[in-house]
Amino acid sequence: MNLAWHGRVDLPATADTQRWHQRVVLDPQPEAPGIALLGFASDEGIRRNSGRLGAAQGPGALRNALANLPVLHCAPLYDAGDITCADQALELAQAHYSHRAQQLLDQGHWVIGLGGGHEIGYASYAALRGHLGASNARIGIFNFDAHFDLREQGSASSGTPFLQALEHARSSGSPLQYHCIGVSRSGNTPRLFATAEREGAHYLTDDVLCTWNWLAQAEVLRAWCEAVDVIYLTLCLDVLPQAVAPGVSAPNPRGVSLEVLEALLDLVMASGKVRVVDVAELCPPLDPDQATARVAARLIHRMVSAHAQWGDTGWQKAVS
Repeated sequence: MNLAWHGRVDLPATADTQRWHQRVVLDPQPEAPGIALLGFASDEGIRRNSGRLGAAQGPGALRNALANLPVLHCAPLYDAGDITCADQALELAQAHYSHRAQQLLDQGHWVIGLGGGHEIGYASYAALRGHLGASNARIGIFNFDAHFDLREQGSASSGTPFLQALEHARSSGSPLQYHCIGVSRSGNTPRLFATAEREGAHYLTDDVLCTWNWLAQAEVLRAWCEAVDVIYLTLCLDVLPQAVAPGVSAPNPRGVSLEVLEALLDLVMASGKVRVVDVAELCPPLDPDQATARVAARLIHRMVSAHAQWGDTGWQKAVS
């Protein structure tokens, strides 16, 4: 038995009393299409980016936090295991994760990546791009993050994934639009803002996503969803305030409130176009009482429930 998947058992033992640990199937090669969890146990990208280490323990902590949540969906739930970054070979680990995630997508699963550092971002994008093959479907990356992660560095890191994705799309002639929601003006240099402008990135800063203003910005986000065919949704936990998510590599003194973040995630999920999700930057050694893991699990649970409601009709129509 995987020790991460255990928890309370409610009686009577019927479908409406089940929790995730009772539903999940440990299977590296799941068959019937469902929801597939795939871990990326890496903090090598964070090390290269001079961050605080510990994110490699993130997938296990996320499973622990998810285990006791109630099942609110009908689809099969699989744990497809972890891809581990060994010997600082980040690029190899990214390639392995991308290959495995694409296999799951090709089999019809809805993939949720459990990070790990945000270097998972380029691997998730590459998996989706590979899955779409020769399709000209317009991919939209929706990154909820305090940081652009558009650094120009000589090697991959947790700060480079979306510039890598944009460069790949440009070189392959594949349509891609990058959106960053929750960007901190105190967390990104002028060079990074200039890079975002140069790359045609769309972004919303955390200070316009306050509780009395976010509805106006939601209309902007809705328009971005309408302008793409398929969405890769990635959530960096440092988009949340430090008081809510202390267990991250780069704690955020302001961030986007949990209630606003949930509403924006609901909006993107309601597009019916989200095909790949991942959650990044959970750092269990820096997470007192597993507070950040619990918040992350709540958000994953919410997105899975939304997926059960909205399905994949938007992207299936776009690529058919």
